[in-house]
Amino acid sequence: MKNVGGQAVIEGVMMKGKKGWTVAVRGPKGEIHVKKEKLSELPKILRLPILRGFIALFHAMFIGIKAIEFSANKAYEEEEGKPLSPVAITATIGLSIIIGIALFILLPLYATKLLGAVFASVATSSFMFNLVDGIIRVFIFLLYIIAIGTWKEMRRIFEYHGAEHKVIHAYENGKELTLKNIKDYSPLHPRCGTSFLLIVMVISIFTFSFIPQSWSFIYKFLSRLVLIPLIAGLSYEFLRLSAKMKHNQIMHILIQPGLFLQRLTTREPDEAQIEVAIKALEEVLVLEDADV
Repeated sequence: MKNVGGQAVIEGVMMKGKKGWTVAVRGPKGEIHVKKEKLSELPKILRLPILRGFIALFHAMFIGIKAIEFSANKAYEEEEGKPLSPVAITATIGLSIIIGIALFILLPLYATKLLGAVFASVATSSFMFNLVDGIIRVFIFLLYIIAIGTWKEMRRIFEYHGAEHKVIHAYENGKELTLKNIKDYSPLHPRCGTSFLLIVMVISIFTFSFIPQSWSFIYKFLSRLVLIPLIAGLSYEFLRLSAKMKHNQIMHILIQPGLFLQRLTTREPDEAQIEVAIKALEEVLVLEDADV
């Protein structure tokens, strides 16, 4: 059994293994386009615990950009007559990162500072300050997910997200990759990026508590950016542990918030979307079985 993960893209699914990644996209005329690339093995030092989590996050972002670029071109080029510019896609993703930092780091931090002016416990206690900061961050994240879920195009991506999870469930349970075998599986999966983001938010509360309360606002903001690699690494290790211990009762309880959150980022897919996810997984398994 190969360790495979995935990601929903525009009208398609990206699947990634140890040796390579593939993305399958449904074009406007109904055909499935496929892109695949091999991956080089990382040096041992980059596979150490904690460090491998940040490297995996950075690697996933890099591959995700390439997958989204391919999916956007294949999903829209026949409708609009020309492919989307890689510069335009990269600029859009860059802007999204800036907005993400503003929404999920800067805004909660500033809101907590304002609350500190009203509630002395928030202003004087590092733990209370970061607890409130974390709660506000989670609240903003939930509002963000709910808001984008009303967008028709994003709902399509959420459906492909559900298709990706269903197909991986079937594969991990040793089932043949057919529509009949896959349809009844859950669109929720414990090793999901949505669960990862929630874990990041929870771990950040405890990690940021070590930042001195006496530091200025700008130092607190910059320290949050600097600590992102550590938080990502710790969150990645917890996600791996939760996948290995998915039948443990305590771990089962701990992963429930992440699975609940996935109900906002996944939808029940149709058969055509599941077929795309199957294609992506089949192609990446070919790369995994190849001699490299």
